[in-house]
Amino acid sequence: MSELDRRQFLSATAASALQPRPASKMIGIQVGAVSFLDEGVPQVLDIFQQRAAVNTLFVATFTYGRGIAGRQVPGQPLPDHGKQEYDSNFRGGAFHRVNPAYFKDTVLKDVRARDHGDYDVIASVLPEAKKRGMKFICWFEDVWRDDVPGIAEVQEKDFNGRNAGTLCFNNPHHRAWLLGMTENLIRDYDVDGIMWGSERQGAFSNALGASHGGAGRDPSRVTCFCGHCRKKAAGRGISADRAVEGYKALAEFVRAGRAGQRHVDGEYVTLWRILLRYPEILAWEMLWTDSLRETYAAIYQKAKSIRASAGVGWHIWHNNSFNPIYRAEQDLSEISKYSDFLKIVIYHNCGGERLASYIDSVSKTIYGDVPREELYSFHQRVLNYHEKPLNEIPKSGLSADYVERETRRARAALQGSKTLLWPGIDIGIPTAAANSKSTPEGTEAALLAALRGGADGILLSRKYSEMRLTDLSRVGEVARRLDF
Repeated sequence: MSELDRRQFLSATAASALQPRPASKMIGIQVGAVSFLDEGVPQVLDIFQQRAAVNTLFVATFTYGRGIAGRQVPGQPLPDHGKQEYDSNFRGGAFHRVNPAYFKDTVLKDVRARDHGDYDVIASVLPEAKKRGMKFICWFEDVWRDDVPGIAEVQEKDFNGRNAGTLCFNNPHHRAWLLGMTENLIRDYDVDGIMWGSERQGAFSNALGASHGGAGRDPSRVTCFCGHCRKKAAGRGISADRAVEGYKALAEFVRAGRAGQRHVDGEYVTLWRILLRYPEILAWEMLWTDSLRETYAAIYQKAKSIRASAGVGWHIWHNNSFNPIYRAEQDLSEISKYSDFLKIVIYHNCGGERLASYIDSVSKTIYGDVPREELYSFHQRVLNYHEKPLNEIPKSGLSADYVERETRRARAALQGSKTLLWPGIDIGIPTAAANSKSTPEGTEAALLAALRGGADGILLSRKYSEMRLTDLSRVGEVARRLDF
């Protein structure tokens, strides 16, 4: 570490000394079942402890997605460990024993992963982790397959009545499944806690394509307008029919913008004309956001009713770094009321590519009047960043300064709460061939920046099967040097 880095770290530590902190920092890593099967449980835990000073495991216990489970994404370079082959037949599900007693009130019963037979990753890894003094967090996410038995009854619906691939938070079968899974993990296993993540947003931002990769989203497929959501809206005095009319008008606005058709009064003014005519658009958006928050609270309360000492927290989507509308909905002071910890995604390395993708998408819809460079400058101003030019960030990634600013902002938003802040630092997340890749130097810079920003720990992400050992070794070197 340079003398400047050391002085900055000591200064930040002194400044935060008035706030209560744990005796040591949490160093976590996300890992899927396949890594333990490929490399062996003791061997993987040895790597985690000896190379990266990891003291907390975030084990992917349920997902149908490749983001946190499975080997490296096919087509991406394989890391310097594990089997040197892809698992192109990955399916996913629950990588542990599913107790049917907890799922009587939901149609979602058959979710056991069969990728590895009857392998139970919790039963396999937890005893060895405990022997080593490592904590074990069950990490499950809101990613499903369309062919899961019973799922059609639980899926969200767009305003044309078509099923989506996502599940409705107001559907009692989904709520029962989430609470059943919470009970399954907390009651049947002596784990230290759970982390759940839902990388989704409401209909308004989705219609506008306001996320990385949003340019390809069909504005008519936004959700949710199922009977459960309509009933909830009626209880709030919101007209579902008016909301549908508004979202249909919004979809036409987005299609025109993407086709290069400009409205006579400009895109921003025209959007506001639609919102003023149909205030139900934003009311429906907030209904969706409140439903997500109620889901957080229900999971939290269920876990605490079983074992008060179990930690419960959430993975907060990377879109929080790009979309000011989504950020406004992520009110950390509110979310902290039912959170023991928050993993705020602050992926610097892939962040440049993702931010550029977001800018490209919204430059054709809500901000269609604004040149892309000016639009990028506007977002840097309102989100409080100072990064390289737009055409450079996919190749350079975002800076350590971005990590520090995002951490510091989250720390301030959590002021007065007991919620721990564990920024997610990316190592090896796939990017386009010519774009930024993880390095030991970049990993160290991001780690130090998170600590300067007031983090209570760091969570190495997305999954061990993407990471290189050289990057993990640098984490351990920094941890031992700073003695935390």
